[in-house]
Amino acid sequence: MEPVLTGRRGRFLNTLSGRFLILTVAFVMLAEVLIFVPSIARFRVDFMALRLEKAQIASLAQLAASDMVTPELEAELLANAEVYNVVLRRDEVRQLVLSSELPAPVTATYDLRDAGPWELIRDALICLVDPSDDIIRVIGNPVQEAGLLIEITMDSAPMRDAMLDYGLRILLLSALISVVTAFLLFLAVQRLIVLPIRRVAQHMAAYAEAPEDARRVIAPMAQVEELREAEEAMQAMQRQLTGSLKQKERLAQLGGAVAKISHDLRNILTSAQLFADRLEGSADPMVARSAPKLVGSISRAVALCESTLKFGKAEEAAPVIRPVDLVALVSDVAEAEGLAEDGDVACLIEVADDFRILADPEQLYRVLSNLVRNARQAIESSGAGGTIEISASQTADEWRIRVGDTGPGLPEKAREHLFEAFQGGARKGGIGLGLAIAAELVRGHGGRLDLARSDAEGTEFLIHLPKSSVAA
Repeated sequence: MEPVLTGRRGRFLNTLSGRFLILTVAFVMLAEVLIFVPSIARFRVDFMALRLEKAQIASLAQLAASDMVTPELEAELLANAEVYNVVLRRDEVRQLVLSSELPAPVTATYDLRDAGPWELIRDALICLVDPSDDIIRVIGNPVQEAGLLIEITMDSAPMRDAMLDYGLRILLLSALISVVTAFLLFLAVQRLIVLPIRRVAQHMAAYAEAPEDARRVIAPMAQVEELREAEEAMQAMQRQLTGSLKQKERLAQLGGAVAKISHDLRNILTSAQLFADRLEGSADPMVARSAPKLVGSISRAVALCESTLKFGKAEEAAPVIRPVDLVALVSDVAEAEGLAEDGDVACLIEVADDFRILADPEQLYRVLSNLVRNARQAIESSGAGGTIEISASQTADEWRIRVGDTGPGLPEKAREHLFEAFQGGARKGGIGLGLAIAAELVRGHGGRLDLARSDAEGTEFLIHLPKSSVAA
């Protein structure tokens, strides 16, 4: 049973309410301690001032009837004043008015006439921690200006006992005030802070169960301004997320339908492509001239269907990292695209012969092939020649591969969703898969593909491949 209670206590102390309760008690007790120290010093001064006042009354009685006071009456006056000796100075004359034998020598003298607050606090704390019963001398001013000075000797033990009793009562009162204050603040925090936070947490849990349900979006109700701002921000986020989820769901359904249509359409187009191939051997000159265009159109349609199916089928495999000779890889890409330094579309490779990087050569080939093909098609679409430049550099943290061209640049609409599938086609008639796949392959290496520049003078892409991701 005890471990269960200990576990519950530990959970409570880890809550906002529990920690606030502990902090409240601690701070209230600290405040009470700061009040207790000067108050106990004030109590000690009042205690000694009361002894001085009693001793003054006894001494005045002795002076009023000096011939009639017997030794027994003098001892009774000293006992009532709880002192051993009383010295009164009047008119510059120091007079021992009442006296008795001291049980021990005087160990300390305290002058209350000009003592400062820090001195009084120090003496009070010393008195509390010193358990010995000493004889002390106390000097003060007489009340009602009945003299210049009054001096008494007394025991310190009764004063220490009275101070301990007073301090205990103060501590008990402080503890009671702390508990009541902490309980009231605990209720206030529960009402104003903890319950609204718990309500937000419950809304978050309920929303997480069905984020597409718009009825579960939180409605701001907190009275505290900061909490209300948090609820309003969460409401905006949940509404945006719900809308995005609905849009993603529609796109997923649309993608499934497109995949089914593309599969069936590919089969139909493949059959049409077989018939079109036969038309190329026709003796009719008109048919012979039209057949290549028909075959090209059908081939592009088949390629579109296959690209769509391939993109939606699965994610790209993880890259297999190994050393890559970048010059040889770039040369293979340029040769595969039919580029030469003296052609209409020239390819300039500015990569050092010993430049090597760590990457997946097959995936990097696809990325560069995509970028180079797009650059070549952009230049060809302009109807004039141009140049494709491929260069590489490195820093302490990454390798950089630059692919630039002197084509007409990308249209503004294409730049907005350049790396999004089916939305960021870089050329007219493109479906926007090439750059999306290229960006995904580069991200698989831990890097990124950026559009560095695109204007009337050409387009430039920059591949960042980090060295840290392959350091192990």
